[in-house]
Amino acid sequence: MEQQQQQQQQEQKKPAPPVEEVKSYYYPDRAANLTEVKTGYSAWKTNSFISFIVLLIPVIVVNIAYVYNRSELFLDVFNKFQDMLIHEFINQEPTTIYVALSIAFGSLLLIIMVVSVLMSKRRKPVYLVDFSVFQPDDKYKITHEFFVKHTEHVGWFDKDSIEFQKKLLYRTGLGNDTYFPPGITKPVPDTSMESARQESDMVLSGCLDELFAKTKIRPQDIDILIVNCSLFNPTPSLAAMMINKYKMRHDILSYNLSGMGCSASVVSIDLAKQLLQVHKNAIAVVLSTENITQNWYRGNEKAMLLTNTLFRMGGAAIMLSNKSKYYWTGKYKLLASVRVTKAHDTAYNAVYQTEDCQGNKGVRLATGRDLMAVVGEALKTNLTILGPMVLPMSEQIKFFLHLCYRKLSSKKIQPYVPNFKKAFDHFCIHAGGRAVIDGLEQNFNLSEYDVEPSRATLYRYGNTSSSSIWYELNFIEKQHHVKSGEKVWQLAFGSGFKCNSAVWQSLKDI
Repeated sequence: MEQQQQQQQQEQKKPAPPVEEVKSYYYPDRAANLTEVKTGYSAWKTNSFISFIVLLIPVIVVNIAYVYNRSELFLDVFNKFQDMLIHEFINQEPTTIYVALSIAFGSLLLIIMVVSVLMSKRRKPVYLVDFSVFQPDDKYKITHEFFVKHTEHVGWFDKDSIEFQKKLLYRTGLGNDTYFPPGITKPVPDTSMESARQESDMVLSGCLDELFAKTKIRPQDIDILIVNCSLFNPTPSLAAMMINKYKMRHDILSYNLSGMGCSASVVSIDLAKQLLQVHKNAIAVVLSTENITQNWYRGNEKAMLLTNTLFRMGGAAIMLSNKSKYYWTGKYKLLASVRVTKAHDTAYNAVYQTEDCQGNKGVRLATGRDLMAVVGEALKTNLTILGPMVLPMSEQIKFFLHLCYRKLSSKKIQPYVPNFKKAFDHFCIHAGGRAVIDGLEQNFNLSEYDVEPSRATLYRYGNTSSSSIWYELNFIEKQHHVKSGEKVWQLAFGSGFKCNSAVWQSLKDI
């Protein structure tokens, strides 16, 4: 017996097995969660009860007046109240007056409660306070001549690849004022991790410094920080890099998005919008960039060489907030954001990062026809969702009638493309290349003026990936100008395959 008792005591002293620790880690404490729910419910119930009592005070006063209407203390007050507010009921019985007043105050109480519930569920507006784009120093400029010579001298490419890049360079729509990071322009390109960090630090810091100068906010004022960079995802993250450099608050909500492609900026905006619906009186900053240093392809596969001639260094910083004061001082209000990802193999492989047969890492793009087919499919889905949000009713009716006619008719009829120029005043089409801009210009019946921001951005800065739509908006503000109430449409495509769009309404003349 004594031995059994000793064994039981020893077993009781043994620590719990690690399996139980794992279970408690992955499965939250239900009792704690239930307590938290009860606490929240009790607080809601208490506040609602207090509000209900406050709103019932007029009804209580009427009841007291009715009960004691014959006493000398309340008789004069009640009679004066009758003469002033309910003269029409002066000849009625007191019971009739009491019922009428009770119904009136009860209806008022119900209206106030319904309005309070509706106001509590109303989505908070998101304002774009200001934004900035990275403007590199002139020493980082590269001309067509320099690009060709540098491509020949690095010794990475064969003759066919060099000639192929030359032809692409003059067809892409890029000018002589685009920018490369310093690591690539060295006689022997430095594509190391440290060189890539230096590029990201230079671009993101340049955007943030200008944003701070424009908005007069401090780094400690930022509540939410979102950084998107598709192809460079170091540890610590780029978001942590900026938090450490500017000594932001320790409780800042930071997010680092990678692998989202050229449409990642709209993804970040949409994420910021969702967060600002939850966190009151908050400021969110979105940093959008792409890293060129580690992603300059050094092989000879033609499908992967396009990125070398098309992509350039750039970035943008955007400040968003749900504070009501920015309705008066901000630039834009976010009206809608739509995200679409097509889920099939052709779309998934349209933009694909991989290694070639020699182990050189790069991004393989689908052939022109296949890529444009995927773009068109994703765009169609996006517009199907976005159209009812922004198109005037006349265009929606035309689209519906044309759709019915196509279904009933035995002839093959081209689908009706709504006139999006009736919904938007300015267009920021992702400067992914000349073919993308030309295709959208033709399909949407846009004018040269409408696509000028995209062409000018592609010519001046090249394809800066996710930040290109902000270079375009910057061009619109400086060259086309934006009037109060006008709407701006940002449209971008990315790997996955994604098609994302955001709609902004100007709050003032810019």
